[in-house]
Formats: sequence, C-alpha cells, structure tokens
Amino acid sequence: MCRRRRGGSAPAFPPVKPAGSCLSREGKTRGSALGISDIADTLTRQVEGLGATVSEALFEPVIRLGVTGLSRAGKTVFITSLVANLLDRGRMPALTGGGNIRAAFLQPQPDDTVPRFDYERHLAALTGPAPHWPEGTRAVSELRLSFRVAPTGLLGGLRGLRTVHLDIVDYPGEWLLDLGLLDRSFAQWSEAVLARLPGRPESAPFLAALASADLAAPFTEPAAQALAAPFTAHLQAARAAGFSDCSPGRFLLPGEMAGSPALTFAPLPPGEYPRGSLGREMARRFEAYKDKVVKPFFREHFARIDRQVVLVDVLGAIHAGPAALEDLRAAMAGILVAFRPGKAGVLASLLGARRIERILFAATKADHLHHSQHARLTAITGALLREAKDRADFAGAQTLALSLASLRTTTEDVIRHEGEELPALRGRLADGRSVALFPGDLPADPAQLLAPAREGATRWLDADYTLMDFVPAPVTLRPGEGPPHIRLDRAAEFLIGDKL
Repeated sequence: MCRRRRGGSAPAFPPVKPAGSCLSREGKTRGSALGISDIADTLTRQVEGLGATVSEALFEPVIRLGVTGLSRAGKTVFITSLVANLLDRGRMPALTGGGNIRAAFLQPQPDDTVPRFDYERHLAALTGPAPHWPEGTRAVSELRLSFRVAPTGLLGGLRGLRTVHLDIVDYPGEWLLDLGLLDRSFAQWSEAVLARLPGRPESAPFLAALASADLAAPFTEPAAQALAAPFTAHLQAARAAGFSDCSPGRFLLPGEMAGSPALTFAPLPPGEYPRGSLGREMARRFEAYKDKVVKPFFREHFARIDRQVVLVDVLGAIHAGPAALEDLRAAMAGILVAFRPGKAGVLASLLGARRIERILFAATKADHLHHSQHARLTAITGALLREAKDRADFAGAQTLALSLASLRTTTEDVIRHEGEELPALRGRLADGRSVALFPGDLPADPAQLLAPAREGATRWLDADYTLMDFVPAPVTLRPGEGPPHIRLDRAAEFLIGDKL
C-alpha cells in the first residue's frame, strides 16, 4: 500500500378421482394405512435427526464456521492457511486452547451433497515449488477438521479425551449480498440499483438499452436478454473496478444456472406493466430468483452457521478510490441485516435454531503494510464496519475487528532514501521481480478516508494510495509449523478458542 504525494512516485400432487368412480373400502383402508405409514416414517426420521443433534451437541460438539468475503478478499487462502496452521500449530501462540489439542485430523464432511473444499490442492498452490494464488471461491464447499482435546478443570484428570468438530463452510460473499433482496420488492430493488448506476463502469450501455426498450410490449426472450446482458456486463465491470455491492450475486457466479430465466432480468423504472409484458415478466423473474436461488441458500447453508468470518479487502477499496470505499461500507452494513447475531439458548441450540454467536471482521493483506501501520488498518476497518458491528453487538453477538494476513508474502526491512531510513517491505511481484519498497502511511484518523468517501469525493485530495500485487514467496515449512501468517492465531482464538 503506497501513499504517494502528488508529484512523487512510488412434494407430487395426489391423483384426481375420475367422475363417477368410487374408491372401495379396501382402497380407502390401504390409502389410510399408507398415509399413516408415511407420517410415522417422517416422525421417525425427525426423532432420529433430533437425537443425532442432541448427541452431537452434548458429546461431540460441532462448530460451524462460515467464511465469506467479497471478491479478492482472500477466502480460499484464509481457509487453507487456517486449516494448515490448526493441523500444525507451531505458529499459533495466541490460540490458548491449542495446548489442549492432542490430535487434529481431516474427516469427510457430514453433508454428502456439498463439494469438499479442496484443501490439499490449494495448499500445494501456496507452498509448492512454484507458489501461486489458488482459484477463488465460486460455489459452496465444506471441510471438517476434528480435534481430540484434553479436558480441563478440576475433574479434567478423571475424564478422557473429547472430540470437537470444526465444519468450515466456504461460500461466495456475492451470494451473501443477495440475502438483502428477501425483504425487497422488485420496485424497491430497481429503484435502489438505478439510483447508483450513473458513473459506475459500463452502466451507459445498459441505460441506453433500457431507454430504448418497450417494457409494455408482449414479452419475448430476446428482449429480456437484450436488457440482462448489458446489466450483467455492468456488474462484472463494477466488481473489477473495486465496487462491492454488485448484486444479484449469481449474475457474477452463475455456475450451472447460466442462461436460466431466473438469471435473465434487470432493474426497471417504476410503472404498471400489463400482464404478459416484458416489464411484468422481469418482476416475476426477480421473485423467482429470490424463491429458487436465495431462499434455498439461506435455509441449507447460511442459517446453520454459528461462527462467522467476514473478510474485507480494505486496502483494495482504498486503492480503488472514495466511491469504492463508501460502496464497501454500505455493502457490509447491508450484509449484517441478513445475519442473525446473538447467542441462542441451550434448548434452541439443541433443536437446531442456531444464531451467529461470534463475528470476526478481518481486513486482509496486512502484509502489504509495515507492522507499524497495522493498528491504523485495524482502526479504519473498525470505523468502516461500525454500523454492521454495532448492530451485531446490540443483538448480543461478540464481534472483533482485526487486520491479518492469512499467508505472509513479504518480509520487513529498512531502506535509506535521501539520507532517511524508511520502513520497507520486500516481496515478489506478479511479474517475477523481487522488490524492496516503502509501503507508505495510512492516515491516523479514519475520518480522513471515510468522510470524503461518504461525501461523494471522486478522488483522494492529499495523496494517492497504490496497492502492490505481491504473490506467494517460496517457503520451507519446518515440522510442526504451518504457513507464515499475521495474526491468524488471534483470529482462531476468537472464533474457536472457547470450545477448545
């Protein structure tokens, strides 16, 4: 992160009974017996599921840790390094419960329908002979890390080892933004999107297409695609330019849903559109997107999480400019609306009614700054996420803002410039060059950044902020040590230390 002064460098339906027919008594009895059997089977499965949940909660507790963050925040690297450092805890001094861990091992995740997080491949990318950044998160994945933990307390010596499971759920942060759509109508969503479009990258082609479209005309698929395509292109360009609120998120990461009607709509100006028109169909598809895409994700994955990490690329947003930083602040505040922070009661927890108990807001890429600047990065992160953090704190969740580097890519040094000693960083750039540079200073007062961002400034007045593109450096891991990091142990202590 360089701060350069100007001038400087640097279910099926039941069958319908035909008219005039009747069901025999035997048929009625058989049907009734079948219905009772189905109900009994359903109840049995529910009781078994509850029993498993109670047993799990009492004897082998499970921590479900959700990891999210918007594009380029470093989710994949965070999970990979966290797992590696929990398996080999030599670099985890702040994890006070780490001394109680007698063994840690990877197990198959309990959900057979969710892809496994490809930990081994990602670790090889980061620590292999030619280290490089692994592929980013494009879908939901899970990984289970199990611990054998020595009991503590007065009766600790009378009890054997216990098992604690850590289920890590990785999901794109762009999908999390979609949860904010659930309480919005199509008209409300359209109004908000259209209001922020002017001045954003690639918005002009979509606005031109929207102006020329006959929204009251009978619906045709080509007409829908003519609006959805430039709108999607705008979202992609905005994300590339550093903007955070680029929902609907599946437009950016469609996967197997690419080209489906649920992903072929766009925001429209207010109006009453006739039945069968293009405008009416767009509104219908928006509701289908919420029902078929967003709600299932919330029920199946997000609603089951009880600890959460929100990774934030604060340095990247500062580098992109005031508009990107303000967009990040608004997006993070909106994301917390979808969270259900606070501690669930014991009975509620046993019955599966989980609430997120702890939320870590982590500014990534702390290794792009000298350690003397880390406190300022943490302060900016805390101020940036103040609205989101206050809401979670009020609901009873524990929160923490932290600056960290999941994988340290630089080393610190001192360089001399014009007779002055400057704190420097050494690292390898994407083009292969090794450099030593002065990373610059962040402002001591976060308001120097947040105020102009909120006021709509188009550029930073007193300095330019440049983010260097460092890549992983070759590393030799000693036995018992995971990859080098900055404050990943403090993150682990806050998230799971109380369970160990």
